Amino acid sequence: MNIKAQIPNLFTMLNLFSGCVALVMVSYSDFESAFFFVCLGIFFDFFDGFFARKFGVSGPLGVQLDSLADMVTSGVVPGYLMFTLLQGFIIDLSFWGFYPYLGFVITLGACYRLAKFNIDERQSDSFIGLPTPANCLFIMSIPFLLDNDPFGYILTNNVKIGLVIVSFISAYVMNAEIPLFSLKIKNFSFAKYKLQIFFLIISVLMLIFLQILAVPLIILLYVLLSVFNNIANKKSAE
Repeated sequence: MNIKAQIPNLFTMLNLFSGCVALVMVSYSDFESAFFFVCLGIFFDFFDGFFARKFGVSGPLGVQLDSLADMVTSGVVPGYLMFTLLQGFIIDLSFWGFYPYLGFVITLGACYRLAKFNIDERQSDSFIGLPTPANCLFIMSIPFLLDNDPFGYILTNNVKIGLVIVSFISAYVMNAEIPLFSLKIKNFSFAKYKLQIFFLIISVLMLIFLQILAVPLIILLYVLLSVFNNIANKKSAE
């Protein structure tokens, strides 16, 4: 048995295990622990690819395992979280009983995104559509936004509608034909990577001052900067 070939798969399994624990934490409404285990799963997800490239052991088995693990951690967990949140804000379940299940639109979107990613050769260095881990972090941060209620009246009085809208937008953005700039900095060149460096600096500052509340803002910033960057590149090419 090639031990090196199994190291990336071990990290993939740890990703899957973290996602399973996060599911249990959501079922207990322990959203803070669920967020932690999702972050841990995404950490393991990064390193399974890192070691696969480092040891030159990438293969079809690893690709399938990675997608299946991501499906749980970054697909099922955020969908179940949204289902749980919607259940909590619905008083008359006899009339609105179907409503919480709309949260699983996130899971459907993640599944389609992961399947499409595996056969899309355009996404080797950058992404088209929001990656499932980034989308998952955005969804997992929603309970903390609700607790702090920074948007006051909007979230307090229209939370059910708002959460469903977020679910559908989430599924769309993961699969939208929106090129997102790569965060891989292969050599330190400010001229070449000024957008990435700017994004990373702003992200670190937001994390320092806003902590976990910065997560959805960072992901939103990433998408908006990518859109503006695409427009600028298109104009310069004309």
